[in-house]
This record gives sequence, structure tokens and C-alpha cells, in this order.
Amino acid sequence: MPIGSNFNDFLKSEGIYEDCTAAAIKKNLAWQITDAMQAQSITKTAMTEKLQTSRAALNRLLDATDTSLTLKRLASAAAALGKQVR
Repeated sequence: MPIGSNFNDFLKSEGIYEDCTAAAIKKNLAWQITDAMQAQSITKTAMTEKLQTSRAALNRLLDATDTSLTLKRLASAAAALGKQVR
């Protein structure tokens, strides 16, 4: 890479831009959901009830390294906390 090029260009040249972007977005969303749960004193048990899902599914949602979740699931979690994904 030439001096002065940006990091995104580097990631693209390595063929990992999309994976890195997805991981960064998921990490941020997982952090925001966890933070909102703590701020509202919502336990994992209560959150699973709000989402009508299993504890394992909630753990995947909160796992910053798991990028396999759908936007629908993330939007549902945000809505359960009175938030929305933008």
C-alpha cells in the first residue's frame, strides 16, 4: 500500500473489509444493547421473555464476535429496550 492511503483501502486490498465492518458493527450493537439492559436494570432472563427467545439466542445476540445475526433480530432487541436501529 502506498503511503497516505487509508485503512479502508488496506482492508479492501486484503479482501477483509466486509468482515471487519460487520464485526465492528456487531460489536458496537452488542455493547449498546448490553448498556441499555444495564441502564434499565433488565436481566438476561427478562430480556429473553421480552424477545420470546432462549438464553442461548440472547447470548449469541450479546456476543460481540457473532456476526451471524439478522437485522430483524437486532431490531427486535432494540425495540424491546425502547430503542431503534439506525
